[in-house]
Amino acid sequence: MSLPEREPTVVVDDVHIVYRVHGAGSGKGSATSALSRIISRRKSPSIREVHAVRGISFTAYRGEAIGLIGSNGSGKSTMLAAIAGLLPTERGGIYTNGQPSLLGVNAALMNDLTGERNVVLGCLAMGMTPTQVRRRYDDIVEFSGINDKGDFISLPMRTYSSGMAARLRFSIAAAKTHDVLLIDEALATGDQAFQKRSEDRIRELRKEAGTVFLVSHNNNAIRDTCERTIWIEQGELIMDGPTDRVVRAYEKGERP
Repeated sequence: MSLPEREPTVVVDDVHIVYRVHGAGSGKGSATSALSRIISRRKSPSIREVHAVRGISFTAYRGEAIGLIGSNGSGKSTMLAAIAGLLPTERGGIYTNGQPSLLGVNAALMNDLTGERNVVLGCLAMGMTPTQVRRRYDDIVEFSGINDKGDFISLPMRTYSSGMAARLRFSIAAAKTHDVLLIDEALATGDQAFQKRSEDRIRELRKEAGTVFLVSHNNNAIRDTCERTIWIEQGELIMDGPTDRVVRAYEKGERP
C-alpha cells in the first residue's frame, strides 16, 4: 500500500541572500561623517557585502513544525524573513503554498492605542472578520495573561513591558489558523506557564493543517515543539533531520 502523498507548503531552492552595507569600512562610519559626505557630494568609499544565506535548500510540508537553530548571526532570522517575503533573494527561489505569516509583523502593535484596540486591529489585519474577532477576543486576552495582574488590556501599549507586548503579539498571531506561521524567539518570552500554553497552541496549529517554523535559542522549546530541525551556521545548512539527532549534534558541535 502506497503512503499518502505529503503536501509541500514551502520550497527553498538554492537560496542566497546578500546584504549590502553602504559606507562600510570608511573609518568611524558615524552620522557626522555621512553628513560630511552628503554636503561635499562625495560618494561612499565602499560597499561591503554580507553573504547572510549561502545556497540553502529544503522543503517543508503541511502539518510539520520545524525548528531553526544556530549561533547568533548564523542566518536563521534572515531565512525566516525571506520566507515571509520581507527580503529579496540574490539567487535561488522561495515558493510557498499559502500565505506565510511572520509573528510580530501581521500583528504589529501601536503604542498609543490600548491593548484592546490592538487586538481588534491586529486580528483584522490578519484577515479575520469582525464577527471572528468578537468571537475570539476573550480567548486572546485570557491566553496572553495581560489581565492577570490588573486591567492592562484597557491601557495604552506604551505602559506595557516588552514581555507583555510580546505575549500579546503571540496571542493575536496564534488566534488565526495560518497556512505557514513563522515564529522568531516567541517562546523565550513569558513565564513557564505562558511558554507551555504557546507550545500547546503551536501543536493545535499543526493539527489544523498549518506549517510552523520556530527560531529559538531555547533547545528545550525546540525539542518540545518540533519533530524536525534545521541547523544553519554562517549562512549554510549544516543538518536537516529529526530534532533529537540535529539538536544533539548542535549541542556537541558535531558537524556531519
